[in-house]
Amino acid sequence: MKIHINWKKTLTIVLDVVLAAYLVLAFTAFNKPDETAKVCTKVSINIADEATNGFIKSKEIKKRLEASHLYPLDKPMRYVDARKIEETLKMSPFVKTAECFKTQDGHVNVSITQRLPLVRIKANNGDDYYLDDNDCVMPNSHYTSDLIIATGNINNYFAVNYISPLSRTLMNNDFWKNQIEQINVLSDRTIELVPRVGNHIVGIGQLPVAKTKSEINALVDEYVKRKLDRLEKFYKYGLSQAGWNKYSYINLEFDNQVICKRRDASTHHAVYTAPAVQPAPAAQPAPAAQAEAAPAPSNEKKQQ
Repeated sequence: MKIHINWKKTLTIVLDVVLAAYLVLAFTAFNKPDETAKVCTKVSINIADEATNGFIKSKEIKKRLEASHLYPLDKPMRYVDARKIEETLKMSPFVKTAECFKTQDGHVNVSITQRLPLVRIKANNGDDYYLDDNDCVMPNSHYTSDLIIATGNINNYFAVNYISPLSRTLMNNDFWKNQIEQINVLSDRTIELVPRVGNHIVGIGQLPVAKTKSEINALVDEYVKRKLDRLEKFYKYGLSQAGWNKYSYINLEFDNQVICKRRDASTHHAVYTAPAVQPAPAAQPAPAAQAEAAPAPSNEKKQQ
């Protein structure tokens, strides 16, 4: 059987394949930067939230790359290993993500997102570290800021599972973020809050306990918001009348009550009962018979 070959059609197909291969080579080879002839003339380091949050600055990233002999300035572009730069920067405990890329005009760009600290832990057992916004431990550093500091009887489990959601609830509220400067945990896990304004300590009792992380987060958030809502009303309708330095201890442990220990008489306590509706402009002390014993912490703020 004689096979008839359409040479014209075959030649057209071959020419199309050759043309396609040429175009691929043209785009990949001719448009590729001439790294053998160019050197790195500029390095840009961009860190998200560098001015307002976090631990790292551009100078520290430069030093880290120089120490690893990876800082690309004045190096031939073909010797600049973008992937190795990324891997080296990701080894820092303060770096969340790192990206590096080169441009045809000899520039190297480094972009970093950093882990953001949420609270500093300074426990009685000597532990001193930070927790970030993902509940991960970060080592201590020279970083300084207005972060809330948690002190007292705190182990790692309690810090990650209870202090972290407590701190997140405080930090998510603009008023309490600026008002509360310290969390102190007593030996029985009672929580005390130390405010910036007012020479008193606020006790909120023990945080609710649960088995799973999600349950703990939800319970702690609801519990703390309920206590702080009552404290805010007391600030507005109680301390605004009595004075911010009249009491040394404000106890919110018991539902619907605010128990205050007077600074000038350690045995006298005033009990305020939170109303179910909008509180009256001037809260009045209840009869002495309703007074309950309040904790007796130091009148001074806890040492940081």
